[in-house]
Amino acid sequence: MRIEQEVALGRFTTLGAGGPARAFARPESLDELEEALAWARERELAVATIGLGSNLLVADEGFDGLALRLGGELAEARVEGEKLVAGGGASNAVCLHRVRAAALGGFEFACAIPGTVGGGVWMNAGAYGSDWAAILDRALVVDEDGARWLTPAELGLRYRHSELRHGQVVAAAEFTLGALPEEQIRANVARLQALRKAAQPTNKRTFGSVFKNPEHELSAGRMLEACGLKGHRIGGAQISPRHANFIENADGARAADAIALMAEARRRAREQFGIELVHEVEFLGPIELPPVGG
Repeated sequence: MRIEQEVALGRFTTLGAGGPARAFARPESLDELEEALAWARERELAVATIGLGSNLLVADEGFDGLALRLGGELAEARVEGEKLVAGGGASNAVCLHRVRAAALGGFEFACAIPGTVGGGVWMNAGAYGSDWAAILDRALVVDEDGARWLTPAELGLRYRHSELRHGQVVAAAEFTLGALPEEQIRANVARLQALRKAAQPTNKRTFGSVFKNPEHELSAGRMLEACGLKGHRIGGAQISPRHANFIENADGARAADAIALMAEARRRAREQFGIELVHEVEFLGPIELPPVGG
């Protein structure tokens, strides 16, 4: 397995922004993954998995560590009985194709999540009333101490959260689904995709939802819309005119532009609603949101 040096991560992210990783590898098996982690450990480098680059904001300065993108058998998906067995690097789209062909339902909500199985475990991804915790049996997590299977409870899954940290890699996951006619699955997916297309900027470069929905009658998007932030622009980034909980790369956006928009959104939400919004997007590299009002 080849370890590349100074690889630009922006081209691997859905926002299209961010600096280089000090090192980059594409392990295709469990052995190669463990080899990559050992390589990083010997050099005392941090490790992060980037998946398909959604839900990720990479610092303009880059990431001083080893970035991983899983491939090969670590990105495959298959059906065994009523179980979906997938590598951490398997895309949700591929997984949905496999379970639909096997007439297994329960994974349709993932059509609205443009990421990977491992990324879904990492953040307990969810949409339209369901999430990973509702269907996940267990996940194979690999770190410097080896590989072990963890249940949703052991992973600490809750709303858009797990207890996993950089250096821990989701190599595989198993989900239990239920029988459902393929025609019904197609209909469910078509309905959800239509809802997503109508509400979200699906034809723009974004990293997905910016903030978690607060405990409030308004969602984060509705709250920011009420703050008058739709279309608000800083540098090359703008808050989506379609959905205020998305930041678009309008023209050569930098991570710093996105952070400035997030800081302004948090300031206005606190000022107008007394709510301190919490970011859903994962940060990689030296990125930090200033305190609200700071």
